[in-house]
Amino acid sequence: EVQLVQSGGGSVQAGGTLRLSCEASGFTFSTCCMSWYRQSPGKKELVSSISGDGTTSYGASVRGRATISKDNDKKTMYLEINDLKPEDTAMYYCVAPRGDAYCSGRYCHDVLYQIWGRGTQVTVSS
Repeated sequence: EVQLVQSGGGSVQAGGTLRLSCEASGFTFSTCCMSWYRQSPGKKELVSSISGDGTTSYGASVRGRATISKDNDKKTMYLEINDLKPEDTAMYYCVAPRGDAYCSGRYCHDVLYQIWGRGTQVTVSS
């Protein structure tokens, strides 16, 4: 069973830095893609993804301000966003594949093959 435990987030001043962690289990962490999504009223957005080989990608709204990384030994994925803006306010979710069979390719961003963490609220005040 895939389990995701998120930590970090909270209230941050604009211009500050956000750090989120997601500890995962139940699949082969080192070879699987994972992502961070965020949701605010009326909007769901892919923030960043990291593939099994460490290739990263970022959404346009955070590109240049965000860094996604992972520690295979700790089975933990991280997200750091600098220069926070009020529009970064959202619930942030760690997303992983449902299992090793869905670790790469077209499955990575298909909701049918994803497990979402419980989410952590980030509020950026100006």
